[in-house]
Amino acid sequence: MAEQELENPAAASDLSTLVILLLKGVIYQEADARLWHGLITLQARVRDYVAVLGLELVFDEAEGYAFLRSRQDSEDAAAPKLPRLVARRPLSLPVSLLLALLRKKLAEFDASGGETRLVLSRDEIVDLIRVFLPDSSNEAKLIDQIETHLNKIVELGFLRRLKASNASQKGQAAVFEVRRILKAFVDAQWLADFDARLATYQARLGLGAIEAADE
Repeated sequence: MAEQELENPAAASDLSTLVILLLKGVIYQEADARLWHGLITLQARVRDYVAVLGLELVFDEAEGYAFLRSRQDSEDAAAPKLPRLVARRPLSLPVSLLLALLRKKLAEFDASGGETRLVLSRDEIVDLIRVFLPDSSNEAKLIDQIETHLNKIVELGFLRRLKASNASQKGQAAVFEVRRILKAFVDAQWLADFDARLATYQARLGLGAIEAADE
């Protein structure tokens, strides 16, 4: 009887580390090159491991990110449905609109064939969404509201707040990098219907403004 081959303890440890970190959030190539190389090597084993938990690995080597998401439920009505390990996060209408506008901006940026990192100032992002929001005479309040939405998007991982070159200067507008992982959540088919979606957003936001005025 052939002697069973023992698993490499280092490989087992790396597999555990990868799965734990993926369960906690996104792994980026730029954050840890050694960890990323380990994911490339153990990718198949990670997929098998998380499949038991009803999850699938989304691994984009070209863009440099990886994360876990719930597998789609089987169309077989008799198949057992697993409880969701990765919770869905409902988003407010303004946050959804901002994500849509940022995704469109990223598509335009990629089409230009320039740099690989899309960096926008807070003021540039404000200008993107301003035309879809109800008119407001209180500029400071509007900026505060948009800042709240931006903080939520940073928390979700689709934006990264960058340190200003002159951080000592007070009142300097914040600068953000649009994370490329946004492409995994807003795909090309979604973008193809973008104009229709924007019209829906604008109509719903306008309705919200009317309802608020009637209260």
